[in-house]
Amino acid sequence: MGKKRNLNPEPFLSDDTNKSVSKKRTKPAKQHQREENVLSAGMSSKILKEALIQQKEIQEETDAENPNNIVFSEERVNQGKLDYDDDDDVDNFAGFSDNYSQFGGYEDEINEDEEKLLEAFFSKDARPQRTLADIIVEKIKEKDQMPAGVQPLPKLDDSVIEIYKSVGEIFKKYTSGKLPLAFKSIPAKQHWEELLYLTEPEKWSPNAVYQATRILASNMSSKKVERFYKFVLLPRIRLDIRKNKKLHFALYQALKKAVYKPAAFNKGILFPLCESRTCNLREAVIIGSVLQKVSIPPLHSSLALMKLAEMEYAGTTSYFIKLLVEKKYALPYRVIDAMVAHFMRFCEDSREMPVIWHQSLLAFMQRYKHELTKEQKDDVNYLVKKQRHKMVTPEILRELNHSRNRGEKEDDLMFVTVNSFYNFYFLNSVSPSPISVINKTIDEDRFDIPDVPMEED
Repeated sequence: MGKKRNLNPEPFLSDDTNKSVSKKRTKPAKQHQREENVLSAGMSSKILKEALIQQKEIQEETDAENPNNIVFSEERVNQGKLDYDDDDDVDNFAGFSDNYSQFGGYEDEINEDEEKLLEAFFSKDARPQRTLADIIVEKIKEKDQMPAGVQPLPKLDDSVIEIYKSVGEIFKKYTSGKLPLAFKSIPAKQHWEELLYLTEPEKWSPNAVYQATRILASNMSSKKVERFYKFVLLPRIRLDIRKNKKLHFALYQALKKAVYKPAAFNKGILFPLCESRTCNLREAVIIGSVLQKVSIPPLHSSLALMKLAEMEYAGTTSYFIKLLVEKKYALPYRVIDAMVAHFMRFCEDSREMPVIWHQSLLAFMQRYKHELTKEQKDDVNYLVKKQRHKMVTPEILRELNHSRNRGEKEDDLMFVTVNSFYNFYFLNSVSPSPISVINKTIDEDRFDIPDVPMEED
């Protein structure tokens, strides 16, 4: 092997200086040898030139991230203009690349025939989903009808209205960079919904929706952010899916950030989506993928399962039930009983149940079959005779037949299995003695050993 090449640790030193350094020195220099050397004019010129080159490269990278050359003022100016936040966690946001601007890769899970079958469970008298604008209009009407003596909310100054309208104009074209400081103050305001309404959330860019979700989910209470999810984030996501058949990557990331408050996510996104009874399979697959990828605390997952089981059924509800069941959390008996009651509601249903319904029942049996009582198992046996699927139902029956009842131990299941094995062979006139021989312990007395005949010499 060739010798290792010695690299010069100080590339800007002159050749004369390099020659003066001893090649044999391996120990660090002593204290009296650590003297500051005065840089020559030529060396200083090289360092300055290199620094200017690096500064130019950094400037070119910054310009590439901000092609529109948007410059934000950091000083407070007259009314009607904005401050911008210096929070590094927000300011470092460089936007999402157009290369992955759409979330997809789920088309294999969407079957057109299955989607048409699910439409049979849609609500025919469903109303359009309410938005933040609808809520604000209702509040204005309530203020006009307030009786005397009731203190209404304070009216907004014209300067404040102008500021938040300017925030809305910025959010329409926002891609990356700093955010107005006025927006970060929204969570602390009593009339935060009115201020948010002034920014026109329905016209925000996808990146602005993501940034707004980050800020509000981190700084608002679960009760407040639930309303933001329900009246701003969810309508925007559903509109984008129905319009583009996909979901913008920034909006998908906003969904993942929304799980930061799991109770608000359930009450503001999951439950309203299922209660609308208009959620199609494409929406369920995209939004459900967040439940698959993001960890949800077991308590919130249990409450979500119980609520989904009790609400009026829509076809895609089974998809969310299946996803939550497959997280394999330990569920309270109350939730398990509610799940059994949910499935038993379809015993006498004349409609053909979609495949996802059978799959959700199978997933439930695979995970929680040992937590069911004998009466519940009898009910499920009766259910699968009424609602059958040629591929899924045999698997459900197999899970039922190879499970113990609630409260029984694993040893009890082994005892039942051995007895069943014994009875099978006994009824078929096969001697059961091999089983008894295997299970019986052989006792020996080491002081009573029979004589062994020895060969004579």
